Amino acid sequence: MWQAWVNGILGLWLIVAAFLGFGATANLWNDLIVGLVVAIVSLTILKEKPWQAWLALILGVWMIIAAFIPSLVSGSGYIYNDVISGLIIAIAGFAALGKSQVQKVA
Repeated sequence: MWQAWVNGILGLWLIVAAFLGFGATANLWNDLIVGLVVAIVSLTILKEKPWQAWLALILGVWMIIAAFIPSLVSGSGYIYNDVISGLIIAIAGFAALGKSQVQKVA
C-alpha cells in the first residue's frame, strides 16, 4: 500500500527536519510530534483501518494550517516544507481512506 510508505517516509522526514535547527522551537515540536504520529500511523495503515487514514488526513491538513501560523514558523523554507509535506500526507491519507471504504463495500 503506497500510502503507508509515503506517509512513513514523510513522518521520518518531519522528525529529521525538526532537528535541522533552522527555525523556532515551536516549529521543532510541531514537526517532531506530527512526524512521530504520522510515522506510527503509517505503519498501522497497512492493516487498512479507516481511523488511521482519517488521522493522516487530519494531520496533513494541520501541517498546512500550521505553516501559516506566525508563532510556529520562522522562515519560508519551513513554510514550503510544512505545506508540501502536509499536502502529500493529506493526499495519501485520503487515498488510503478511499481504498478502505471501497473494500468494505465490496
